Amino acid sequence: MDAVTRKAFAHAEPRALVGAADPLVAQRLAREVERIAGAGPVEVASSLLQLRLLSSHATPAAILLDCELLAGAPLADSLRKLVETAPVVLLAPPELQGEIARHVAAGGVDFVARVGDFVPLAAALIQRRLRWAEMSESVLGPPWAELPGDLGSIFRHEINNPLTGILGNAELLLGHRERLAAVDTQRLQTVVDLAVRLRETIRRLSNAWETRAPSAKSA
Repeated sequence: MDAVTRKAFAHAEPRALVGAADPLVAQRLAREVERIAGAGPVEVASSLLQLRLLSSHATPAAILLDCELLAGAPLADSLRKLVETAPVVLLAPPELQGEIARHVAAGGVDFVARVGDFVPLAAALIQRRLRWAEMSESVLGPPWAELPGDLGSIFRHEINNPLTGILGNAELLLGHRERLAAVDTQRLQTVVDLAVRLRETIRRLSNAWETRAPSAKSA
């Protein structure tokens, strides 16, 4: 992605979203993300509801979540919903690491123990997630003329439709988890998590194509 496109993209939407209940922690996290990651605009949410609203409307490339923001909400379920929008870097006590191991294994979550000076490490992981997002966006870089005009439609229909079938069938099988061995249930859940992650990647690529292709082609 060239410098002009990167600058326009940075002004179009926040590259990172920080969710923390403590205002001081939130401010420090946001400053560190901006400093280390060079993330451009960083949105800050002070409640879980606000975080969900911002993540659905601002489509960030990465989310930095302090688990204290959850205020008793189920951790695994909250992560599952957020990962549908963007990868999550989670700050949490070390004893919660096992609870979210499945999400980490699926690739949608990074875990940072909330002990000591955890802020620089969290910001560095956000930097890595932003770099990966930028690399995926560069797939749609110039020359535009070599890509079909209906690429967005191809993403949605030719890939999303079978992917929806995979996801739906895996979730139906999970509905009978009491009849399955624990290892089979875990593998099915991994299929679901990876399918959700792939669906989000397709959505990003499709949106990037439809947003930038017309202006690039008319140039």
